[in-house]
Amino acid sequence: MSDGTWAFKYGVLGAGRQGTAAAYDLAVRGEAVSIVLADVDGTRAEASAARVNLLAGRDVAAGAHLDATDSPALLAFLGPLDAAIGAISYKFNLGFTEAAIEAGTDWCDLGGNTSVVLGQLALDARAKKAGVRIVPDCGEAPGLASNLMAYAMSLLDEPEDLVLLDGGLPLHPTPPWNYRLTFSMDGLTNEYAGGSVYIRDGKPVEVASFDPAEYELVDLGEPVGELEAFSTGGASTTPWTLGKRLRSMRNKVVRYPGHVAVWKGFMEAGLFSEEPVRIGDQAIVPRQLFHALIEPQIRADETVDDIVIAHVIVTGRTAGQPTRAVVDMRVVRDRKLGFSAMEETTGWHAAIVAHLMARGRIATGAAPVELATDSAEIVTELRARGFPVTESVEPIEQTEPAADPSD
Repeated sequence: MSDGTWAFKYGVLGAGRQGTAAAYDLAVRGEAVSIVLADVDGTRAEASAARVNLLAGRDVAAGAHLDATDSPALLAFLGPLDAAIGAISYKFNLGFTEAAIEAGTDWCDLGGNTSVVLGQLALDARAKKAGVRIVPDCGEAPGLASNLMAYAMSLLDEPEDLVLLDGGLPLHPTPPWNYRLTFSMDGLTNEYAGGSVYIRDGKPVEVASFDPAEYELVDLGEPVGELEAFSTGGASTTPWTLGKRLRSMRNKVVRYPGHVAVWKGFMEAGLFSEEPVRIGDQAIVPRQLFHALIEPQIRADETVDDIVIAHVIVTGRTAGQPTRAVVDMRVVRDRKLGFSAMEETTGWHAAIVAHLMARGRIATGAAPVELATDSAEIVTELRARGFPVTESVEPIEQTEPAADPSD
């Protein structure tokens, strides 16, 4: 919003933390004439809409009950909208995408599972025929981080090697976990169990989560200091899009020291498995039991100050000379609005993409976020929201090894 005009009708499927943050951003910056927050819990949807209206200072949002498995109701919800955001489990995203194409409504979502995303991208021809824009994998990482990677690469004439260090952390860690969950529990275990794809010698290679060969300690300075960096999910489509221009590419999650030993132990004990096991006369899904036990221990509430870090290092050449580009973003909890750093970086990024779709600034069809959007424009939008995105481009001394940008 810049001139007080309202142009677009939006919908957000999922009235949880990130969905509420996305709706707020659409209300104040997305030229929204209306926003419907839909959730299987109608009471939560109405409370979320009331919060958005209070923060935005106008009655723009409404809550609605919606069972996402009810196809006629889903189509009726999507039909009047210019653009919609999916802010619930990735398990629904392929079906939502098909419904959005049928309804003729632009669609983006928070992604979270590469196999699902590839299924969505396979609908490109159908989306183009329907004149619909489909952009999965919005949010923090993949999503915002994917855009920062593309932007960092654009700062060099010939990017060669890239490292992404990314993570959401409590600003003040407390034992025994030294970690607080600020997004979905399902998303966390899916990320940890899924492995990743790196680029080595110009080719994609599969890397297991918690691969000891990829473990390292990195010092990112104040306010977090030394952190563990390790392999896990989150790269999504970037190895095949951005990575095809690179010699090497690695994405690592950062956590406070001690995290890997504990969570790798959980995984090796089988607690991430979705295959039922029999205990007595009952069949128990280990991952469901694990979620029920661990989430109450680590779930962040409104008292927890968090920080989201996205740190991209690219080495290569500019004007024929070895050069390093660094793009860094660190967002902390917004006490004024009450949103966590993860809520803002996830929800607001999705809202930016939804607004660009509604304005027709993204081509029709289904495309990964790092290709569908202009990453420089995304960085401008992030800075306009107060996200401190910094960048530097410096020559590499000839004595420095250019091939390992993590050093």
